[in-house]
Amino acid sequence: RKFFAGGVCRSNVQLPGKVVVITGANTGIGKETARELARRGKSFPFSRVYIACRDVLKGESAASEIRADTKNSQVLVRKLDLSDTKSIRAFAEGFLAEEKHLHILINNAGVMMCQYSKTADGFETHLGVNHLGHFLLTHLLLERLKESTPSRVVNLSSVLHHVGKIRFHDLQGEKRYSRGFAYCHSKLANVLFTRELARRLQGTGVTTYAVHPGVVSSELVRHSFLLCLLWRIFSPFVKSAWEGAQTSLHCALAEGLEPLSGKYFSDCKRNWVSARGRDNKTAERLWNVSCELLGIQWE
Repeated sequence: RKFFAGGVCRSNVQLPGKVVVITGANTGIGKETARELARRGKSFPFSRVYIACRDVLKGESAASEIRADTKNSQVLVRKLDLSDTKSIRAFAEGFLAEEKHLHILINNAGVMMCQYSKTADGFETHLGVNHLGHFLLTHLLLERLKESTPSRVVNLSSVLHHVGKIRFHDLQGEKRYSRGFAYCHSKLANVLFTRELARRLQGTGVTTYAVHPGVVSSELVRHSFLLCLLWRIFSPFVKSAWEGAQTSLHCALAEGLEPLSGKYFSDCKRNWVSARGRDNKTAERLWNVSCELLGIQWE
């Protein structure tokens, strides 16, 4: 059990006065990440940790638990539905009106193994939520990150990006769809986004990292009966949410990571990326296509 638990964040960095946004932090890995970041900012001036999630009631329940546990009263909940660009824009507009700084953005939320469906904007759900939603959110918050340097963006990906492929001729899966492969494709998109974002942010003081949290017991597998069953059978070999949060925390907190911006981490250390995940031309093309789909200009 200890072997499969993986690495642990060893950083002692504290976060007084820092501002953090974590998507999907009402449960699982995101909730444990929010808990630890709130704990590190419990001395005055308190850090402010924003739980950005679709279900505000669950978010408030999680925030209340974290506030009681960490003694940090500044754990805040805001509505964010990554499957709807109107919700993403509304969240960003509200956040920018509230906060003059943003030091850490953790793009944690995601969906997995969904039957074929589309978001409010007509994007295939895995692509729309896991990649395009976070792509737009990061775009909208980037100036605040630049104004708050040194700052970091952490994108949760997966080891399954090795199986993924960016199929530009069928990006929305309309010609051929597999819910398992759709997830893998979106996780590769996370790696490529991180890589291209790091290239474009060189010299700005904003750095970015892609993270594989490990095989974690979470609600992510809720759309697959088979995975739920396997997770239950092999529970001794599956990470807890706290263990799954450790690499996100490492990339958000560890000192001296700046030269590794754009890299992929697992078990709190840099890890190997697939050849497709290192393809700069694909990364740039995906960036441009994403901008076209979202109707934004991001140079």
